[in-house]
Amino acid sequence: MIKTASFIVVAMLALAACSGSSGSAAPTAATSQAPAAPAGDATAVSIKDFAFSPASNSVPTGSKVTWTNNDTTAHTVTFDDGSADSGNLAPGSTFDHTFATAGTFAYHCTIHSSMHGTVTVTP
Repeated sequence: MIKTASFIVVAMLALAACSGSSGSAAPTAATSQAPAAPAGDATAVSIKDFAFSPASNSVPTGSKVTWTNNDTTAHTVTFDDGSADSGNLAPGSTFDHTFATAGTFAYHCTIHSSMHGTVTVTP
């Protein structure tokens, strides 16, 4: 009787230890180990409803920004300083630009003058 009771207690403790550690530790470990986004990662800008969203971004030097035209008409991503221009982006099209130097880069849509945005590139 004592051997049976001891076996049941040991088995229950083993099961409790297994279920407790795998049920709560896994999500915590996954959440706490999420890496920070290093320079060179892509940042997304959506073109929708005749607006850039977000209209302002801040990225480290070496980062790529991707604009996606999610609107029903063509748009452009044209930098005010003339450093880059997407040309006409049809609906569903994308435009990528990698920022090699720090600074603030203003851009607009040449087709729709009310559309403006900025990318601030940090060293």
